[in-house]
Amino acid sequence: MTARRWVNLTSGALIATAALAALSAAAAAQDRPLDAKLKAAFVAGELKGLHNVVIIHDGDVLAESSFPGRDWRWGRPLGLRQHGAETLHDLRSVTKSIIGLLYGIALAEGKVAKPDDSIIAQFPEYPDLAGEAQRKAIRVEHALGMRMGIRWNEDVPYVDKRNSEVAMEFAKDRYRFVLGQPMAGAPGSAWVYNGGAVAVVAGLIARGVGKSIDKYAEEKLFKPLGITRYDWIKGRDGTPSAASGLRLSARDLAKIGKLVLQNGRFNGRRVVPAAWLAQSFAPRSTTRSGLRYGYLWWLAPESMGAAPSWVAGFGNGGQRLTVQAEYKLIVVVFAGNYNRKTAWQLPVKIITKFVAPAVRARIKK
Repeated sequence: MTARRWVNLTSGALIATAALAALSAAAAAQDRPLDAKLKAAFVAGELKGLHNVVIIHDGDVLAESSFPGRDWRWGRPLGLRQHGAETLHDLRSVTKSIIGLLYGIALAEGKVAKPDDSIIAQFPEYPDLAGEAQRKAIRVEHALGMRMGIRWNEDVPYVDKRNSEVAMEFAKDRYRFVLGQPMAGAPGSAWVYNGGAVAVVAGLIARGVGKSIDKYAEEKLFKPLGITRYDWIKGRDGTPSAASGLRLSARDLAKIGKLVLQNGRFNGRRVVPAAWLAQSFAPRSTTRSGLRYGYLWWLAPESMGAAPSWVAGFGNGGQRLTVQAEYKLIVVVFAGNYNRKTAWQLPVKIITKFVAPAVRARIKK
């Protein structure tokens, strides 16, 4: 090991040790009970990779904790950071659920095609694709529900160009790339996780409203919620990544959760139509994991009830926004466990081991 590498590792360890000591002291001195439990678990090494947690129950903040850890901005290293409630963080695929909200807003304004319209018909510059009967049968709702019937593979790592989303980012024309993929089955017949479907939906929105998706989000979603800081990473072609490029703070993502919990209203103002949220949260498919999927939102499995007991946005690395209306509960988790197959375990552990007992205790009082 070189001297320089040893110094870098030692410096990082010293910074991390100091940060952990600060967390431990804060937990003992001033935190809410749930904050203290989370920070003690982090110091004990039980919540590796955790960056932020915001938990709101029945309007009360039960926890708003931040932790030190190495982070990335869409795959580019940012180094060791002391995260905070206002620190911008990758949402990764939670971005998809935000696109779902934006489509509902644009639909209410009459600026985008309806869910049962042909999606190919919205891209007249590809007449060769429109001539194929099966492809012509792909409707907007199939893209919203990831049931387009096209061949798509995101099972390989997101650093591999064989990954369809990565390949889309390198394509000369992202929309033609997605819409021109070989057909693998009848539209609507099977659910396949598909970031390209979200890119096409975002393209429809941008064309319909006459501005880029980030600017439309700023005007119609962020400003009404008081979100003043965001970062939306653009692809090689200058188009904001609809599948995974949005960065928000944990506190601001919790505002999105509040909007969903309040059925599309925020501080008394209608932002997203309630009817659209109902459509979005209606189960359209059951995935291999047993979870269900609506229109760009993950839904609780049927084993928990026919009507989804919770809705969520999931993101690579352990990002999570979960809203459980029955308990008036909002949970935001940010983490740095990118590209790990087990990354989902951290937010699930936080919800089951820490959030659920705290909420049960409050309900019993």
